[in-house]
Amino acid sequence: MKKSLKLIAVAASLTLITGVAVAPSAQAAKIKLCLALDTGGVDDRSFNEGAWKGAQASTQSTAEYLSAASSADFAPNIKKFVDKGCDLIVGVGFAISAEIVKSAKANPKIKYAVVDDAGEDCDANFNCKPVANVKGLTFQTDEAAFMAGYLAAGVSKTGKVATYGGAPYPTVTIFMDGYARGVAYYNKQKGKSVKVLGWDPASPSSGTFVGNFSDQSKALTISKGFEQQGADVILPVGGNLGAPYAAESEKSKKSVTIWVDSDGFGLLTAGKTILLTTVVKEIGASIKSVAKDVADKKFNGSRYVGTLKNKGVSIAPYHDQSGRVPGKLKLEVRKIRDAIIAGTLKVSA
Repeated sequence: MKKSLKLIAVAASLTLITGVAVAPSAQAAKIKLCLALDTGGVDDRSFNEGAWKGAQASTQSTAEYLSAASSADFAPNIKKFVDKGCDLIVGVGFAISAEIVKSAKANPKIKYAVVDDAGEDCDANFNCKPVANVKGLTFQTDEAAFMAGYLAAGVSKTGKVATYGGAPYPTVTIFMDGYARGVAYYNKQKGKSVKVLGWDPASPSSGTFVGNFSDQSKALTISKGFEQQGADVILPVGGNLGAPYAAESEKSKKSVTIWVDSDGFGLLTAGKTILLTTVVKEIGASIKSVAKDVADKKFNGSRYVGTLKNKGVSIAPYHDQSGRVPGKLKLEVRKIRDAIIAGTLKVSA
């Protein structure tokens, strides 16, 4: 009996020394979360940066990333993460989706996610099927962009607003569609004729695009061209492409900018005081969510869709531009949000 008591005492003291006694689940090892970024860099003050902040905010994972200078880096970056033994590999952006799917099929024990795409396996005829270890993180950004378009039409003094994109990806044009439809809805409600330069949902082939997400000089030229045509609210959909113009228009005061993805007011220095709002895509929250699922062993390949209703998309506060937006217009924009959430106002084609 004494011998048993001594053994129990020794075990108890070892438990106290090693600190193993309390909630073993809380001591569980963190998963390794690895982000394969799109082009534009981790400090793009938009898409990649939002994803990285979300990964860093995850309390159930360690996080690292690899940047891409071009699409040629996508596959090698993903392969490096596979070799490192990452538990969850996230491809940041529609453009990287095909490489994520290819890697996922070759490594069924690793969990994957891809931002801005369904993450499906598609053949040459676009017949697509789900991949069990890939979760698509998608966003109904046209809902928030619709609000931004209505807002832009309401504050415009010239009766002209504009938008353009980095490249004609569906994840870019969905912003432009929502924006143009929001302007059209304003015109219908108010009997106005505010024009949208750069995009017509009915004629996508005539849309204005930079051609990539890195040529800020070309983006600046496009923005200035729209301003010369009379546009006084401009929505560039391309990560950090709009930064130089935002800085210039801050000095000229000829127009205001609408940012995308992450609230530009908290990301920009030069140019932030002319940001009317941001069409926000909560990329970080979606990445934290899937990391938690992997850590909790609850991962599944069903698609995540961010909406106004689940707070996956939104428009940011007006910040310094609040005084430019009349109280009545602010109320109308809120009512539009409520109607979209309730399903009484359809904004998607």
